[in-house]
Amino acid sequence: MRSLLLVALVAGLAATASASAGELPSAATPNISTVLFPQLLVAPAQPQSLTFEQLQPIWQAAGQAYGVPWSVLAAINKIESNFGQNMGPSSAGAIGWMQFMPDTWARWCLDANGDGVADPWNAEDAIYSAARYLAATGGATDINSAVFSYNHAQWYVDEVLQLAQQYEGGGAVFSNALDGAQQQLDSATQAVADANARLLDAQAVLADLQAKENTALAGAQDDQNFTDRLNAQKSAALADFRVQAAQADVDARQAELQAAQDSLATARDQTSSTAFTPGAGALLGAPTYSDGYVFPVGGGPGLVHVGHTHHDYPAADIAAPEGSQLYALSNGTVTEAWPSPTGNCGIGFTIATTDGLTWTYCHLSYLEPVVVPGASLAAGLPVGLVGHTGHAEGPHLHLQLQPATGYPQDEPWFQSFAGAAFTWLDSVQTNAAPNPVFAVVGDSQSRSRSLDSASSPAGQVVYFTATGG
Repeated sequence: MRSLLLVALVAGLAATASASAGELPSAATPNISTVLFPQLLVAPAQPQSLTFEQLQPIWQAAGQAYGVPWSVLAAINKIESNFGQNMGPSSAGAIGWMQFMPDTWARWCLDANGDGVADPWNAEDAIYSAARYLAATGGATDINSAVFSYNHAQWYVDEVLQLAQQYEGGGAVFSNALDGAQQQLDSATQAVADANARLLDAQAVLADLQAKENTALAGAQDDQNFTDRLNAQKSAALADFRVQAAQADVDARQAELQAAQDSLATARDQTSSTAFTPGAGALLGAPTYSDGYVFPVGGGPGLVHVGHTHHDYPAADIAAPEGSQLYALSNGTVTEAWPSPTGNCGIGFTIATTDGLTWTYCHLSYLEPVVVPGASLAAGLPVGLVGHTGHAEGPHLHLQLQPATGYPQDEPWFQSFAGAAFTWLDSVQTNAAPNPVFAVVGDSQSRSRSLDSASSPAGQVVYFTATGG
């Protein structure tokens, strides 16, 4: 049924021909018809799966047919869909092996395998179509400009061409090392996040049972009536039994987390050389350095996004996928840390950096065990994982100065990472708030307020009027 529906699309594309017949459509002109069918946007129930060794001949043949480097096609294929593992539709609506937007696919698609269907979910069709599009945008003479046409961002061009060089020189050996590193890191990171979540749940249960036990113990001591005291003593005994069981569960969860942390440390050690290979860093969430600073969120500009403003008070919400690696942004000393969700900040910490500034990280899903008050952190040291604990909508890192006297986005070091470690969500910087929306109060109030806002090491706390975090 799916093939029949797609055939209807192909029939309307007069310039589309079968590669098996040796009649590839020209890159000089697009297809005549740009009719789109809704069925084209739907991923197949059983997507095609191919290895690097199976894909390489397709990249090479398509590249030769249209005069573009096969390694560039491989790099685009890796970045766009991870060799067919993440084919969308994406949030922007891109589809298939090479993540074409539907209207672009309609103009440049072709039936490369000769089955009568120009299918973006088929590797051969998608790769040949990408080669045709790159050729149409000058790929035979200026591959940089052609890749820029594929995705209008210089960081994308740089990442594609760097990765292409690795595929050109290392082929399947490099590809297998990169894929293995990705899988090892992703698996180890997810295991830590899951183990930490189970530990936090177990700790919450334990705290609740301990509170009930304390209430029962107080009743056993304070009740004037003998029967009431006896009943309270029975309740306390039962509560103590439950507390001991909950404590045993917490201990088991802590052991699980420790094992997961050890595995993650091993994964980082074993993949460190691959992570710093040009073109591979963003794919592995490696830290990005610039003039003594490190951008606090790994993943690169394709996954990490920041707006110039944050609601109505100075802070940066750095959006990234759940579980993305977080780093110390500079050398500094931890002043406060919250490994369990606390108030609006959730899991987080505050670090006083050597440049004289103090920064707070909020909404983490996991805090590295080395992040404790008094600990010295080096720029680029892993400090936790992106999450949405506390008062947060969706996974992101909430980053703010203490006191919050300015936007992190205005700092020169932060701006230097634009296009290298993150992408701006907006184009115009308008950070000047017309009226103050926060107030700094003394330590006496901050004790009762706890972490409804992140406190400064001087015993002051910033109270925000905005919601969200």
